[in-house]
Amino acid sequence: MNPVIIPTQPDDFPEQAASFALDGPAGKLEAVSDVAVPEEARRGTAIICHPHPLQGGTMHNKVVTMVERSLRESGLDTVRFNFRGTGESEGTYDHGNGEGDDLAAVAAWVRSLRPDDALWLAGFSFGSYVSIRNAVRLHADALISIAPPAGRWPFEDIQLPTCPWLVVQGEEDEIVDPQAVFDWIDGMRKKPELVRMPETSHFFHRRLMDLRGAIKHAVQPWLPPLRQD
Repeated sequence: MNPVIIPTQPDDFPEQAASFALDGPAGKLEAVSDVAVPEEARRGTAIICHPHPLQGGTMHNKVVTMVERSLRESGLDTVRFNFRGTGESEGTYDHGNGEGDDLAAVAAWVRSLRPDDALWLAGFSFGSYVSIRNAVRLHADALISIAPPAGRWPFEDIQLPTCPWLVVQGEEDEIVDPQAVFDWIDGMRKKPELVRMPETSHFFHRRLMDLRGAIKHAVQPWLPPLRQD
């Protein structure tokens, strides 16, 4: 089902899949939201960040949409958005800096409408760099990082989150060096939960359903209470 199109920034979180524009620091941000099945809905909203804009990354990337589906099937409502300069989002690419401000603007909108919801952040590749880098700043309640580009971006100065955190890394990733990711995690005092997926490339070709299962299994203990309780 195609999302309904909302012409202005919503004053309430849409009750069905919806497409709209949010006010961002560099102009309008193109966004899509969706909701969990009502009887399974949890008191939480997840924001998912897409891969590198200059390498074709958008909120419609197959890994991003599978992460979204996994979290929505787990009971969370979701928001995807295009970073500045991507799709219909205004502004220009800013090397991960302004993109963090874009994420903060989306998080502020979610929190303005749902101040009592748990806020989860998720990202794939470049999107995981942006979400990890801003998780502490935005007081994320949980974090999901798919193929975080350790070794390609400056992770060493990031203040690491203490919230529940899942990292999923393909062992045959041809873009992100898997060993760099494993070494980065090994150097942490408090390590995230790591799922290593053998025979898996960067874009999870033929492994997207396995990714879905890994996410849903890992986040189950972290889920907030049912929304209807």
